Amino acid sequence: MPACCIYSDVFQYETNKVTRIESMNYGTIKWILHMIVFSYVSFALVKDKLYQRKESLISSVHTKVKGVAEVREEILENGIKKEVQRVFDTADYTFLLQGNSFFVMTNFLKTEGQKQGLCPEHPDRRTRCSSDRNCKKGWMDPQSKGIQTGRCVVYEGNQKTCEVSAWCPTEQTKEAPRPALLTSAENFTVLIKNNIDFPGHNYTARNVLPDFNISCTFHKIQNPLCPIFRLGDIFRETGDNFSEMAIQGGIMGIEIYWNCNLDSWSHHCRPKYSFRRLDDRTTNDSSYTSPRSPSYNFRYARYYKENNVEKRTLMKVFGIRFDILVFGTGGKFDVMQLILYIGSTLSYFGLATVFIDFLINTYSSTFCRSHLYPYCKCCACCAVNEYYYAKKCESIVEPKPTLKYVSFVDELHIRRVDQQLLGKSLQDVKGKKVPRPLMDFTDLSRLPLSLQDPTPIPGQPEQIQLLSAEATPTPGNSPGWCQCGNCLPSQLPEKRRSLEELCCRKKPGACITTSEPFGKLILSRRALQFLLLYQEPLLVLDMESTNSRLRHCAYRCYTTWRFGSQDLADFGILPSCCRWRIRREFPKSDGQYSGFKSPY
Repeated sequence: MPACCIYSDVFQYETNKVTRIESMNYGTIKWILHMIVFSYVSFALVKDKLYQRKESLISSVHTKVKGVAEVREEILENGIKKEVQRVFDTADYTFLLQGNSFFVMTNFLKTEGQKQGLCPEHPDRRTRCSSDRNCKKGWMDPQSKGIQTGRCVVYEGNQKTCEVSAWCPTEQTKEAPRPALLTSAENFTVLIKNNIDFPGHNYTARNVLPDFNISCTFHKIQNPLCPIFRLGDIFRETGDNFSEMAIQGGIMGIEIYWNCNLDSWSHHCRPKYSFRRLDDRTTNDSSYTSPRSPSYNFRYARYYKENNVEKRTLMKVFGIRFDILVFGTGGKFDVMQLILYIGSTLSYFGLATVFIDFLINTYSSTFCRSHLYPYCKCCACCAVNEYYYAKKCESIVEPKPTLKYVSFVDELHIRRVDQQLLGKSLQDVKGKKVPRPLMDFTDLSRLPLSLQDPTPIPGQPEQIQLLSAEATPTPGNSPGWCQCGNCLPSQLPEKRRSLEELCCRKKPGACITTSEPFGKLILSRRALQFLLLYQEPLLVLDMESTNSRLRHCAYRCYTTWRFGSQDLADFGILPSCCRWRIRREFPKSDGQYSGFKSPY
């Protein structure tokens, strides 16, 4: 609101004026579009429950893995390889992880009997050497197993590597066993306990239902609410092979989705389980030493003492990490949410107005009027849109100093001139054709005009003045641009003179000043005085001011008569013949006239 507004402006109301078109076609289009919008809005309201206030859940997860695996591994005893059989239970193959995750070991590499000391490092391109000069004392590599002593020693046979201070013997770089040592882990089961809470709705739920059967196993169709999952079934749902993934490990996601409807009349809050692999399965690099390989592994050690010497068994563990992802929303009916949705969707009904306005604007365009309707008979019925457009829209021309309107008595249209004349007569400027507004005859009933029908003469046909008929101009001192013979040269300065070089006709013929309407509407002193008193009932004028008032009133009467619309009349230019005829009837004492002045 502007700062300069007065107090009364606060208590005002503005509204838009609309145009109602009574058309069967557009009425049908409007109701069809309204029904489509109403159907969509109603469907979305019910289907997506947009009348509810939604809230994200808060979740906690607890897991229990169950299962036993038989593992056959080779060990080195007194220099002899020997195969032993071991049984792994939950304490052996599960590890505690942070967050909503748990880990199941499926494969491993073991380095036994390590103790602190000096030993050659496992040979590779970084650790091979030929002399002590290739080894740097105190040097540490993030990929190394220890700190170099600066000596180059024999590792095995002819191979030499840099000696390190580390847990000896150092871990060997080997491929993970194939097949995986704990391939039977696909038969393990995991119980997932998930508690959720919607604080805003004061509602708590869990995925373990009251009628939970402890012997059940999750099945997507037969038992979709069972919280006990067989690991092999999880991989089957994602289309992966457990045995292949168990070799180097990977990451698997278990998704628990809660879509809770907390309304009392249709309450429903049950979890929906889905699974997806989270590591990159598309890589072609299958080496577990490559950072691009889809594997998951880590190391841990088991420490013990032997003969009072601390030793350890180093385990490089491969396995599958399961990340439990819990998400969802809870919704409950809320009046404010319903009001907001209805308010936001009301604008959709305006699409019918936009579409119909587009049709009216398109079919009433200049292109359709000039190139489509004259040649396409089936499109002729669309020409009625020009009438709708005229009633709906009002074109306003910018009131620039160069704007002028010209009306010739021998043309049915008006010409709009919007350019600098630059010394060229206004009579010779072509301009743009503008339809002449329809004339309103209601004000003529207020004028004291004597327009009674003359007594007809028997045997003589009725005559009407034909101003449009071409005639030879009367001889005289009229300028060359004059077509009626009654125009006079302008008295304005040279640079403004071309503005008054205008005749009432475009082609030679009779002058409009000789017509009966001109005399009764424009030159009638009685009619002009009545118009002045109609506007100012107590007007009292002397002789000089009376002529000035009557002269300017005559100017306005002529522009209103010939241009129809007041917007056009404000910029209408009087022909020279009409202007001088009015001036002769209502002269100025000094004979000096200012000419046309723009109203803006």
